[in-house]
Amino acid sequence: MGRSSGRLRTIGVAVAIPEPYGTCLQSYRESFGDPLARAIPTHVTLLPPTEVSEARLDEIERHLQAVAADERPFVMHLRGTGSFRPVSPVVFVQLAQGISDCERIERRIRSGPLARELKFNYHPHVTVAHDVPDEMLDLAFEKLSSFEAKFEVLGFSLYEHGQDGVWRPQRDFVFGQVFPGPHPTEQPAG
Repeated sequence: MGRSSGRLRTIGVAVAIPEPYGTCLQSYRESFGDPLARAIPTHVTLLPPTEVSEARLDEIERHLQAVAADERPFVMHLRGTGSFRPVSPVVFVQLAQGISDCERIERRIRSGPLARELKFNYHPHVTVAHDVPDEMLDLAFEKLSSFEAKFEVLGFSLYEHGQDGVWRPQRDFVFGQVFPGPHPTEQPAG
């Protein structure tokens, strides 16, 4: 069933960081005083916040489905910290493996109905501190410098920015599958 509203929605596409790493990094982000720590699930961005017409969401989901169907799982290895300072007050956990996979998927996602220019060159990472005082950015950089996690990435998710400022997953897209995974609120039959 198609959507008919012309209302604008803000969406994003990302690889969710699995447990226990997602909660661990989110807790660190909160401890550094990042006000968005609980509003943004721990992730690697594939499409930054993008305003789209609600009427185009079906087309966008078909596009994301086609991208995911042509991809295969890959290993992501997170290791150590980096920063975008002085350009942007951000400290992040770096990708040691999976960079080229994210770059390829990001390019494919940011085409067709999601074609758009980026403010900065794409650099896959996991934000752990943003818009906090310099001493907290320094602390985040130091505290997570030895952080390491390795896991298999099986797909990506479409997120929507709610009116309450919280990013919520809307649909999962599994690599190598023609149809998107279940909506997060749906329970598999069983």
